[in-house]
Amino acid sequence: MSGITHDYMEEYIRGLIPDSQGPLKTLEEFAKENAVPIVQKETAKFLEFMVNMKKPMRILELGTAIGYSATLMYEAAGTKPHITTIERDENMIKYAKENLGKLGLQDKIIIKQGDCLEILAELEEPYDLIFMDAGKGHYNHFLPHCLRLLEKDGIIIADNVLFRGMVASKELVKRRKITIVKRMKTYLDLVSSDEDLITSVIPMGDGIAVTKRR
Repeated sequence: MSGITHDYMEEYIRGLIPDSQGPLKTLEEFAKENAVPIVQKETAKFLEFMVNMKKPMRILELGTAIGYSATLMYEAAGTKPHITTIERDENMIKYAKENLGKLGLQDKIIIKQGDCLEILAELEEPYDLIFMDAGKGHYNHFLPHCLRLLEKDGIIIADNVLFRGMVASKELVKRRKITIVKRMKTYLDLVSSDEDLITSVIPMGDGIAVTKRR
C-alpha cells in the first residue's frame, strides 16, 4: 500500500475498478513480470478520467517507463492524440518501443531519449495536457518549462507528489529521501501559492496534483 490513505480505503477503491482488458492488461502483466513500477490502479483510473474529460490533441509525458501511461492516455483521449514522452533509461526505452510497436502506436507515441530538463528546454510546441511521472526530485525544476509549454487552458497532472506520505509527515521521512521530499514540497508550494494557478492535491495512489491556469 502507498501510505497515503488507510489500507482499507485503498483496497475498497481498487475493488471498485474493473480489471483492465486488451493492451493495458498485457502491459500490466509485462510490468509485473519484469518488476517495472507503473502508476497505481486508482491513479490509472484517475488519469483515464481526466484525459477522457479533457480530450487533448497533444500530450507531453515525463517518464515513459514501459509505455503504460502513454498507452492509457492515447486510448482514453478518444482524439488519437500526438503524444511525446521523455525517458532517459535505455532499458525502459527498449521495453517501451517493443510494447508500442506491438500495439501499432509507434508513430502516435514518440519517445525522446535523454534528460527531462534538457529535452524540455528544447521543446517549443504547446501541449494540452502534461503528465509528470519522472525525476521525483526535479518537479520544481520541470515546472517553469511545463508552464511555458502548456496551452492556455491546458492542465498539468503530477504523480507521486505525496511520496509515500513523507511529504506530509516528518515522521515518515527516510534519511536518504530527504532531498526528494524537500523538492517535492517546493513544487507543491509553487503550484499552490501562485495566484495565476489553481491546484488541487488529491490523496490518491501516491498523491496527485492537478494544476491549471486561472
